[in-house]
Order: sequence, then C-alpha cells, then structure tokens
Amino acid sequence: MAHSPASEVVLDEATVRALLHRSAPDLADLPLRRAAAGWDNELWRLGADLAVRMPRREAAARLIAHEQQALPAIARALAAAGVRVPEPVLVGAPDGSYPWNWSIVPWLPGIPAIETPRAERTAWAAQLARALRHLHRPAPADAPPNPVRGVPLAQRDRAIRARLDGIGPVRVVECLRAAWDAGLAAPAATERVWTHGDLHPGNLLVADGRLRAMIDFGDVTAGDPAYDIAGMWLAFDADGRHAFRTETGDRYDAATWTRARGWAAALAAILLHASDDLPTFRALGASTAAELMADR
Repeated sequence: MAHSPASEVVLDEATVRALLHRSAPDLADLPLRRAAAGWDNELWRLGADLAVRMPRREAAARLIAHEQQALPAIARALAAAGVRVPEPVLVGAPDGSYPWNWSIVPWLPGIPAIETPRAERTAWAAQLARALRHLHRPAPADAPPNPVRGVPLAQRDRAIRARLDGIGPVRVVECLRAAWDAGLAAPAATERVWTHGDLHPGNLLVADGRLRAMIDFGDVTAGDPAYDIAGMWLAFDADGRHAFRTETGDRYDAATWTRARGWAAALAAILLHASDDLPTFRALGASTAAELMADR
C-alpha cells in the first residue's frame, strides 16, 4: 500500500457549511468539526447525532454513490440483527464549490474493533455471523459493480500471486499460497448476494461487548459471500471463529468456506505489503496470517 493520496479538493469548515446551508439549512448551524480523514473520504461530525461524509478525491466519488444506492436496503436487512449502518439521511449534490455527491449520515457510536484484542471479540462473533446471514441475500441486477470484490478468485489470481512473493518467512508464504490454491480449486459460487466488500475489524464498531455498527460500504457490491466471511480470520481468534462458524449453521457450503479461506490468505498478503505509514494494517495482515497457520 502506498502513502495516503492527497486530497483533490479543499475541505474546510467554510466549504462544508456552505454545502449545508444550500442543501440542509436546518442543520447548517450545528457544531461542526473534522472527525476523520481517510484515503477516500473525510468525515465531519455534525452536532451530536450526525456526520457529513465527503469524498476527498474523484476516484472515491463513485463509492459514495454506491453507498447512497445500496444502504437503504442493507440497513433494513441488518436491523434484524441489531446492527446499524451509516444509511444516508440526506444525499447531497455537487455544486460550484464541490464537485461530487456527498452524504449526511448518522453518527454511529462505538470504537473500531481493530482497537480491541482478538480475545475480546468472541463476545460478538455470533452476532456478526447473524448480521451476515441477513446481509447475504440476493442482490438486484443494478447492484453496484466492483471489479475486485466478491468476484471469482481466478480473476485475481495474477495480482494475488504477485503479492505473495517476498512478504515474509517461507512457511508463511507456503500457508497463504496453499489456502489461495485451495480456494481457486473450489467450485465457484452459485449465488449473487449483497456483500460488504471490505469487511475487516476496522469497519466494525463495538461497545459494551456487542457489535453496534458496520461502516464504510464504499466497496459494497453483489457477488460471492465468501469474500465477506473471509473477515472471520481477520477479526477473530480460534474461539471467535468457532462461535462465528457455529452461528452460521448450514448457510454456507464447504466450497464457500474454502473460497473464504483463500480470500483471507489473499487479504493477509495484501495487508502485509502495507508501507510503514500504515502499521495497524500491516499488523492486521501478520495476525491474520498467524491465525490461518494456526487452524490449517
């Protein structure tokens, strides 16, 4: 992973307030502060209960549009599992001061699960499994496309093999390569369901031993559910994985689990390529590889 790309627009308080005055004048005078700035988006806290989510570069603009399209249906599905998502309460349009769609979303409480030890996450592993069972329902024909998430593993084979070269000790590489090869050899998915597309513990909010929210749906798409359930290895230790898999029951067949393990190996390899300015995600790659090695 390279360094975070520079913002292609000026996002300051004056710009955000001007957009609010034009599109949501009843909210425009609430307290406003920048809460987070990632690769693709900035998040501005708006009052006590809302946030403004804004692309900071053109490549991310379509991701906001995908969230705006998909999240209403997904919010209804995940509500049954007691998990919230940042469903837009207002869809903002571009204007002369800002070139892309933007959203006002709920401010969701909790801390990212990546900030908690794996052992503590077992408490909500079954809840995540239930949430995915609700999410993984047939998606409509016009669901947002994604060329790399939820696709057949063969479409990513060349890219993943390149990542597997030179990422660490031989035994680690051999384990990840074996998992990827097994996933490639498994029967292909026969279903096309809603998938989060970026399900790792940084995109799960937790509080008081419960999963509270699933966030950052920019990569939402329709495809193989194996891509999402690969997150089991990214999030949990052996006890958590047991609780997660037990809760899924017979929802996923053996081939789906094999593809999921392959995707987990691929994601570990990608994360292990993280540069030194992303130590949290490099550490996630290393711990995911360790979990894959522990349960093979």
